[in-house]
Amino acid sequence: MEKVSDNVYLNWTVRAAALWVAVGPAVLIAPAAYGQPESPLVPLVYAAAQRLQVAEPVAASKYLTGGLIEDPAREQQVLDAVAGDATNRQIDPGYVTTAFRDQIDATAAIQYTRLAQWKFDPASAPVDAPDLSSSRDTIDGLNREMVTEMADEWQVLHSPACVADLTAAKAEVVQARALDPLYRQAIDVATRNYCR
Repeated sequence: MEKVSDNVYLNWTVRAAALWVAVGPAVLIAPAAYGQPESPLVPLVYAAAQRLQVAEPVAASKYLTGGLIEDPAREQQVLDAVAGDATNRQIDPGYVTTAFRDQIDATAAIQYTRLAQWKFDPASAPVDAPDLSSSRDTIDGLNREMVTEMADEWQVLHSPACVADLTAAKAEVVQARALDPLYRQAIDVATRNYCR
């Protein structure tokens, strides 16, 4: 009977040690990793969503001033600036301008949607808006942040894992920013050419 007890104790000790070897490092690492995003593309998608949300004050400004949604000269300035930034960071400017063209198109679609809503329901229309130049400063800052993220995650954006990482990043950002269906559709358009 004594031998059986010793064997049971020995088996339990061996199993406990094996469990610690297998699980112990994860227990030590898990708290640090807990706050990390599931996808390395979260910062890029987060910045893209923030940039899309600047469409609201821009649309309000254009509604109140009668400005046009599409501004080809301003759009070209943006595309030239991000292409130059991409070149400086030694990534493909063609890739970056394609991504930003999608971002601009998604932003314009949000603005058109808001203007249509305000025409249908003038009581919901804005009565004031921030100066357009402050919105453009915000957009320019987010553009630089996005190009930086593209450069930092260049390998991920061009890897087989990109689609899964992008899907996870969008899901996290949609939840974190509580994006409505319009913005979910816009983020899909804005990021549709991220994975190559």
